[in-house]
Amino acid sequence: LYLSYFQIWRLITNYLFFGPVGFNFLFNMIFLYRYCRMLEEGSFRGRTADFVFMFLFGGLLMTLFGLFVNLVFLGQAFTIMLVYVWSRRNPYVRMNFFGLLIFQAPFLPWVLMGFSLLLGNSIIVDLLGIAVGHIYFFLEDVFPNQPGGGRLLRTPSVLKAIFDTPEDDPNYNPLPEERPGGFAWGEGQRLGG
Repeated sequence: LYLSYFQIWRLITNYLFFGPVGFNFLFNMIFLYRYCRMLEEGSFRGRTADFVFMFLFGGLLMTLFGLFVNLVFLGQAFTIMLVYVWSRRNPYVRMNFFGLLIFQAPFLPWVLMGFSLLLGNSIIVDLLGIAVGHIYFFLEDVFPNQPGGGRLLRTPSVLKAIFDTPEDDPNYNPLPEERPGGFAWGEGQRLGG
């Protein structure tokens, strides 16, 4: 579809559209910012390449599944995917939804889907986000911990080279010209001794 007209940019820009400005748009922006930030500062702290890989993996799966259910704009599904992954990685967090419902975090995507249904929106978008989020969570967090399981999702080394800072070598000894003033400070003799 996109390739036949050489409109390749639509593979990325379909995640940037959240509908007309209104309550649903604002709701999606708040959830996208909040849960993206909490994932980045929580379970992906210091693992930027893995975070980007989750985006790419989720985006690819959503694009493929979106073709089958005839969804063109996937921004809301992407938000629900982030919410799903965060909620499964934080199962003991208690949530409060508009002061009406109190529940554990893993139920948050389902509560959001019910809220979306109350607003008259199609739940196909939410189901797509939940499905892709579950596939990622299962392959990344559940399957590797099963007997006979292993990590099927590995962040490509290209992403690690681009996004992750190299670890400091504990055995690194700086050259004399890298030392302040060229001196080996702190390696001399004690004064007065």
